Amino acid sequence: MKGNTGSSNAADPRTAGKEAAEKAKKGLSNIKLAFAYASVAYDLEEMLKGIEEGLPGVPVLGNTSFTGVITPEGFVTGDKGFVGIMALGGDDITVGVAGKPKGSDARETGRQAAKEAIKNSGKSGSPAYFYMAAPPGEEEFYLKGVSDIIGRVPYFGGSAADNTISGEWKLFANQKVFADGLALAFFYADKPVTNLFTGAYRETKDVGIITKVKDRRTLVEIDGVPALKKYAQWAGVDPESLKGSNLLVYTITSPLGIKDRLGELTAIRHPMNGNDDYSMAIGANLAEKTAVIRMQATVDELIGSASATLEDLKTKMKAAPAAFHLVHCGGRRAGIGERIDELVQVVRKAAGSVPFIMEFTFGEYGYEDDGSNTTGGLMLSYTGFAQ
Repeated sequence: MKGNTGSSNAADPRTAGKEAAEKAKKGLSNIKLAFAYASVAYDLEEMLKGIEEGLPGVPVLGNTSFTGVITPEGFVTGDKGFVGIMALGGDDITVGVAGKPKGSDARETGRQAAKEAIKNSGKSGSPAYFYMAAPPGEEEFYLKGVSDIIGRVPYFGGSAADNTISGEWKLFANQKVFADGLALAFFYADKPVTNLFTGAYRETKDVGIITKVKDRRTLVEIDGVPALKKYAQWAGVDPESLKGSNLLVYTITSPLGIKDRLGELTAIRHPMNGNDDYSMAIGANLAEKTAVIRMQATVDELIGSASATLEDLKTKMKAAPAAFHLVHCGGRRAGIGERIDELVQVVRKAAGSVPFIMEFTFGEYGYEDDGSNTTGGLMLSYTGFAQ
């Protein structure tokens, strides 16, 4: 397998798509797939037409990304729009791509998309690994539907994002553009893929039991205490100061974490809103009678972990990398703010000569060792494709 990347922030979306595609295909043959991450400002159907002109016949899938993308060319953004593309090619992989707007429910849509991806691959049976993109909200249920068809197969990917958390995000696959549903790529390959999924936060001593949850994503009580009041007590702040979107900003450097059954992965849960009744809206599903931990990281650590995680991924890989697909939480990127160029420099250095693309998402997907596929927020899901 070989990979390459390209990007553009041309004002015209069709021009941008073609420019990025023509850069991404250089040095590649037998291109099987192109990941594309773009701005909500673009007419995405026009952008896809431009990509098709540059990469005729190549399946394209991806989503909108928060404020920009990072490739070896740097941080690519623009008031009029941006797009970054990673193309993967080679004779040793087969890829089946599917895009499915949400139908009757998320789980059934996941089942239908999985069947379509298998059909489009020309293969039968389960892939070696797969990629998924979905909107924020029902990621776990789309995943359940896919797993109903193919079983427990490692995955990676992330949730579509916009620039203002206002629901403008979009997905795209096989020339379709839609707001709700999922995009899938099933990989049938002998060469291994390696995923490293982490929040890279430090645990504090603050831990409690979730005693009440509403509608899966509203944390009502911790240890029988209103969740916002309990968190404020841990953090040593006035709970009134955490109401509304203040909670989202505050918790970028101090979110909540939930350990998996083996203690090998702490999935980060990003509090999104402090409600008037002192409950907390959370960016992923929760379960009662499980422990939640307050986590911490400085902005310096958010930047440093972006490259340290890539170094760890390189160590974890058992073969030389052909390309890196890097999913970086949009919330972390917001916390980094004007220091984005520092992030670019450390990631470039860690990647070396290996092509990479980094998107900024509102949810991250991955797995660790023999743990189950997991979704989280404020996380890094880094994937390495072997040569």
